[in-house]
Amino acid sequence: MIKTLLTALWLLALAAPAHGKAIRIGWVHAMANAPALIADKKGYFADEGLQVELRAFGDGPVLQQALAAGEIDIAYIGAPPVFQWYARGLNSRILAKVNYGQAALIGNAGITGVAGLRGKKVAGVAKGSGMDVLLRGYVLKEAARLEPERDVDIVSMPVGNMAAALERGLVDAAFTWEPFVSDALLRGKRLLLDVNQSLPRYPWYVVMAVPKTLAERPDDVVKVLRAHRKAIAFLEQQQDESNRLIAAAFQIAPVKTAGGVTIEAAAVVREARKRLGWSDRLEEADLRFIQRLMDYSYALGYLGKELRVSQVVDQSWQQRADQPRAKR
Repeated sequence: MIKTLLTALWLLALAAPAHGKAIRIGWVHAMANAPALIADKKGYFADEGLQVELRAFGDGPVLQQALAAGEIDIAYIGAPPVFQWYARGLNSRILAKVNYGQAALIGNAGITGVAGLRGKKVAGVAKGSGMDVLLRGYVLKEAARLEPERDVDIVSMPVGNMAAALERGLVDAAFTWEPFVSDALLRGKRLLLDVNQSLPRYPWYVVMAVPKTLAERPDDVVKVLRAHRKAIAFLEQQQDESNRLIAAAFQIAPVKTAGGVTIEAAAVVREARKRLGWSDRLEEADLRFIQRLMDYSYALGYLGKELRVSQVVDQSWQQRADQPRAKR
């Protein structure tokens, strides 16, 4: 009798919602996603009563695979992987913004601007990735008025290899992000295009969640968004401390300039802030930009069907996070 009762209780526990369990947050290990790191290190998740498992990933596609496999509940990820996987059936939602800016085109001294890329080799990340969409759709087609498949030789490589490829003359330019941009500029490379100057405050990384998390753990989702907002406030209000935390977490090394001056790691982060900032608010301009990325992706053949931004963005969660926190 007791054994039967214990078995029944055990089965009920298995069937019960996951309340009280750690919420699993995946994040692309990029400086622009610093709010995820700050929320953890400064205890903002804990302040909201959350137990969090934070797991870093090298890029968006790998993180999306973990989301599709049910290994992650919420993610800090680029907008393009979200809508690309939405088109394949992963019915996720974008809930908030993480950052604006981060990407830039850098080159060797012989190139003076984007128009000079015709016939040149440009380093980019994997074809079909979010940064590749931005490179082909905006930087080359719109800003440079070039056809990516005809006028430029795009060489795919890991972002960490781009600086060496530039130094050795294997490529003429590279489309990369912070802190790699700042590192290269401090070493004497030329800034050909700062995307954040051309498209001020364009969004890139976002907070998203899978349908199961939204349905079963709505209160925890709101708590994550509140902790996320606190982390962004810290990044803006405590810049010196946050620069040190970012430099340590991302193992940013001091940079020796062409003139022999050593730039400390925290100063590299300060330089990166010229092209990168943080905000949690999804504004109308952000939605238009995400739609633009969707349109680029469809035109480039990376999406099998046209999508509308309203299909993947749900601003109601942002509004819930605005409400005063209930007293415990």
